[in-house]
Amino acid sequence: MSDDRQPRRQRPLPRTPVALSVLSLLNERAMHPYEMRSLMRERRHDRAFRIRESSVYDTVARLAERGFIEPVEVNREGRRPERTVYAITESGRDELLVWLWDLASEPAAEYPAFAAPLMFIYSLGRDRVIAALQQRAARLEAEISSSDAFRRAYLADQPDFPRIFGIEDEYAQAMRQAELAWVRSVVKELRDGTFHWPTTDELKQAGFLN
Repeated sequence: MSDDRQPRRQRPLPRTPVALSVLSLLNERAMHPYEMRSLMRERRHDRAFRIRESSVYDTVARLAERGFIEPVEVNREGRRPERTVYAITESGRDELLVWLWDLASEPAAEYPAFAAPLMFIYSLGRDRVIAALQQRAARLEAEISSSDAFRRAYLADQPDFPRIFGIEDEYAQAMRQAELAWVRSVVKELRDGTFHWPTTDELKQAGFLN
């Protein structure tokens, strides 16, 4: 008898930061979830997402259920509970590479938290906007200085640390520096008048306020 059942379709990859981390670690070698979580902390993946034990184990279960990773070994050390070692599958590796390519090559529509208050910042009034932006600039300066100090100390302790594994920090620092430069320029323009602050009457006459 011929089998006319439809082939089972693979469920889509859960595209979350934890899933990206799990697949990337397993692309290096097979390991169990506890080791994955330890490496995430060691490599400071918490800079990109919150590392919860439950989310790591749930993500591993979902990836295994969908066929992107598979259990390859169960071991036990002493009286510790059994630990299942997982390995990435070919479909998992293919999905990981496609996903990384998409993330790296296509600018995403992001919604930075700073954009929302900027949309409505007119309500603060010119003087308070200047004060708020000056405070933001000071905090950005502190973050930049702290990040630079941490990076110098880390590289002094780990001089052979591959730059590629810290490239996300370079990106974050570049974004902070760009934001700081923009904030400073806006403050300067508001102060010297080159950034015109319209009156409410001007905005009403132009139809921007009711």
